[in-house]
Amino acid sequence: MDSPGWFGGAGWALGLVVVLACSGPSEDSRAEAPAGLPAAGDQAFLDVTAAAGLDFLHQVGDELMNNIVESLGSGAAWLDADGDRDLDLYLLNQGWLKGVSGGPRGESAANRLYRNRGDGTFEDVTRRAGTGDTGYGYAVAVGDVDNDGDADLYVANCGANRLYVNRGDGTFRERAAEAGVDDERCSAGATFLDADGDGRLDLYVANYLVFDPDYTLHYAPDVYPGPLAYAAEGDALYRNRGDGSFEDWTTHAGIDAVPAGRAMGVVATDFDLDGRPDLFVANDASENFLFRNIGDGEFEETAVLSGAAFGFYGEATGAMAGSVGDLDNDGLPDILVTDTTYGSLYRNTEDLLFEDLVVSSGLAALSGQWVSWGGGFFDFDNDADLDALLVNGDLKHPTGRPDLLLENTGDGKFVSGEGGDYFATARLGRGGSFADFDDDGDLDVLITNLDDAPVLLRNDWPAPGHWLRLGLVGTVGNRDGFGAIVTVEADGRSWRRVHHAASGYLTQNDPRLHFGLGGATRVDRLEVIWPAGSRQTFEDLEVDQPYTVTEGEGIE
Repeated sequence: MDSPGWFGGAGWALGLVVVLACSGPSEDSRAEAPAGLPAAGDQAFLDVTAAAGLDFLHQVGDELMNNIVESLGSGAAWLDADGDRDLDLYLLNQGWLKGVSGGPRGESAANRLYRNRGDGTFEDVTRRAGTGDTGYGYAVAVGDVDNDGDADLYVANCGANRLYVNRGDGTFRERAAEAGVDDERCSAGATFLDADGDGRLDLYVANYLVFDPDYTLHYAPDVYPGPLAYAAEGDALYRNRGDGSFEDWTTHAGIDAVPAGRAMGVVATDFDLDGRPDLFVANDASENFLFRNIGDGEFEETAVLSGAAFGFYGEATGAMAGSVGDLDNDGLPDILVTDTTYGSLYRNTEDLLFEDLVVSSGLAALSGQWVSWGGGFFDFDNDADLDALLVNGDLKHPTGRPDLLLENTGDGKFVSGEGGDYFATARLGRGGSFADFDDDGDLDVLITNLDDAPVLLRNDWPAPGHWLRLGLVGTVGNRDGFGAIVTVEADGRSWRRVHHAASGYLTQNDPRLHFGLGGATRVDRLEVIWPAGSRQTFEDLEVDQPYTVTEGEGIE
């Protein structure tokens, strides 16, 4: 497939693909493709971008990737924007930015919102929705900031950020300045969390660096200066007052007690399962941060003591983001970090202590020759353990690289997965997110590319395992249920997930929890522990079904 962007490079083939054996229900159990989309063939993942109606094209401001600000790319988020229970897609763009881009390249490039028609295809509803920001977009976070049952959007720009509040009918009102969250720094990441346990979503904004277009002192003649050439920007935590506005909580929370770190990504989840969300911040060319929530919206930075600050050899890496998932099914959230070398795979060993398994797992050998930006954990074959995707692209040259689909063998190892023709092509990849956009029970993939079209990969794995999908509706705590701890038991095994917002570089995944169950034919027990402390338990559930649990009420 030829890339429509000016980077090109598509069609560059991988030399070796390892074909994996698969197990599970028969091929006849696979859902048929929705009308208008190609039928499933013999590939595990099929590029359905054009067929699905996604005509988006990412743009940078000029025809050169000649500085670090232009290299970061833009992300995407899955959300139900209009309340029809189908997943819609919001894609960020960039265009021209004074002092960053060499000159305008035509009309401003706007973010776009695509409505899911319910048949696997999308329509552009940006103008009607009012979400066509023309800022220099990096990352997007989704959360119900006013607890009214509708998904709101926060857009992290290089420049003033945007807060799109959902009116309840799929249209939005931009009110970042009014709410006090129009952070005008270069914000490369953002996430929602209830930091202080008051039932309202607060906002963490991960800021990058202070770009100086006049700085040219560097040694390599064919590349631009790296991150250490520029001063770091400090991050910010904004507390939700509950009246439509936020207050700067950064100092109170202890976030600015450490030097600024050139943040590129942030994820909030309860790493120690104490009922309070913690924060992992991936920093470029400096140590990562792990902020442990000690209560009342206050944090202490523990990354060095916890073992999550540096790479495998003790170096400060060019970390992009951390994706969270329970790699070994021990009930504790682990972290997959993408970076400029071979990444990190931090296994959580209780007491907020991590060990890096990136070498012993095989990930370092598989990914070491690439620069990995996005991706993360997901169970693409529903075999009950988490696999991984790494989205790759050159760091300082407009050169495409193949993305990597990695299969979890179930014993702490990863091997190359057979994903289909797409994984033998090269793009300048940046963000990667996961969602069951066609509601057929398996996770699909959306990849954003720099100055190029995104790619929507429909999961057509021929013999997937069984599954369960779970939506959460909070009533006492935050409406999204962020911070809830969910445990599923089936066939003598158990799986635990902590529900959280953004996870991965620049992107946000399906807001519903997905559990691959392998060969299990019934769910013996489902337990939800809500952030406010209440507990709900349900027994003897059918597999291959979507469920929604409402706090204090029941399951449907």
